Amino acid sequence: MTSELPSRATRRPRAVSAPRTAVYDSILGLLGEQLGEQLEATPAPAAGKPARKVRSVHVEFGDDPRAVHDFAGGEGYSLASNWFTRLLAQLSVANSITKSQLCVFLFVASGQTPGTGVAQFTQQEITDGLNELAAKKDNAKMITRPTVNRAVKALCEYQWIERVGNGRLRLNVSLWFQGSSDAQQTVMAKITEDHKDDADPASSFPNRLGPALVQHHQEALDLSLGGETSAPVRKVRTG
Repeated sequence: MTSELPSRATRRPRAVSAPRTAVYDSILGLLGEQLGEQLEATPAPAAGKPARKVRSVHVEFGDDPRAVHDFAGGEGYSLASNWFTRLLAQLSVANSITKSQLCVFLFVASGQTPGTGVAQFTQQEITDGLNELAAKKDNAKMITRPTVNRAVKALCEYQWIERVGNGRLRLNVSLWFQGSSDAQQTVMAKITEDHKDDADPASSFPNRLGPALVQHHQEALDLSLGGETSAPVRKVRTG
């Protein structure tokens, strides 16, 4: 008779309750510091008693320590491309844009409704706004409405602005924008949608932009830099 060993039951892992350690308390303390509070260590549950369930967590935030911009006036501020602001200065010195075009663009750009890229101006309102200081001086030279009209037309050719109806002018928001980055992306998407049916999207607003475009429109401009007057430049149109 062959002896057989008795069968043994399959051994299963047994749950072992690990004691609370200093590392665990340190983690709680660090978490408390990050949350702005010092957490108090709570005693571990007694053996045989179920652990208590967390029902809620309370978090308090402190003041934002970041500083804010400080700009003169009450109209807020806009963001502008450094490349474009430098280009404006270069074009002015090179007599590649007129004084009226530069002034009209800056006036319109500063009058955007925040987050939209659109300025609500009639040409008469632009004229009156630009003449506000000149009207207070005796015998001051002021801009006329026909001059503003020509400047707006040229700025649309440069694709710095575009007309969107009812006295509304939309800025090329890749050049100048008042609002957040999210708002700018929304406006860019709207512009793309408005021009989706253009024959050549690469050359439609606001994509066809650069010094080569404005160099085709040269007009005389007296800058009176350093007491010197620039020589008249013959108006040239090649395109």
